[in-house]
Amino acid sequence: MAGPFRPGTKGKSGSMVKARNLGGGVMAAMGAALLLAGCGSGDRGNPLLDGKAPCPAISILADGADLTRFRPGGGRDLTAMEFNASISGYKASCDFAPRNAGLDVTLKPSFLVERGPAATGRAAEMTYMVAVAQDGNPVAPPSLFGLKVEFPANVSRSAGEDEVTIRLPGTPAQAARRQIWISFQLSPEELALNRARGPR
Repeated sequence: MAGPFRPGTKGKSGSMVKARNLGGGVMAAMGAALLLAGCGSGDRGNPLLDGKAPCPAISILADGADLTRFRPGGGRDLTAMEFNASISGYKASCDFAPRNAGLDVTLKPSFLVERGPAATGRAAEMTYMVAVAQDGNPVAPPSLFGLKVEFPANVSRSAGEDEVTIRLPGTPAQAARRQIWISFQLSPEELALNRARGPR
């Protein structure tokens, strides 16, 4: 279930609005190297003994952490850039799902977005995804979430975090052995650009 986007509070910035859960999709960078791992404290003790819900490994895909969108037909020059966005980090918490239904994982990914010289309007729209894997293999199509970034006049940068909750079915121990990946949804050209320039 999607929650409200929380814009950054330091300095003057645009606003980011949580659009909607867009349903399942295909993650182009599914086999990419992982950039970050862990879930806060990383406590994976026996939940029956300590009463704490375990967290699965959570990662930002290195190949999917950035999204640079250019004006169609404008090439890859800086003057053709409409916006540049990055997933700068995340926070996460885990709770037992009701009626022994598994684990509820709340994710708060952080974003940085910059309006480019080729932008024609005051808003930028993008999609990010959350995928669940078992032993490196996807267990279901990723969930897609849309973000709309609105830039007031004379503002070119925005920073903030979103909040979504996903449910991992199974026993808590089974759910905690899965992996969660966070990435932008990229076109083949955008993915190739990220791989060519490497993590930033």
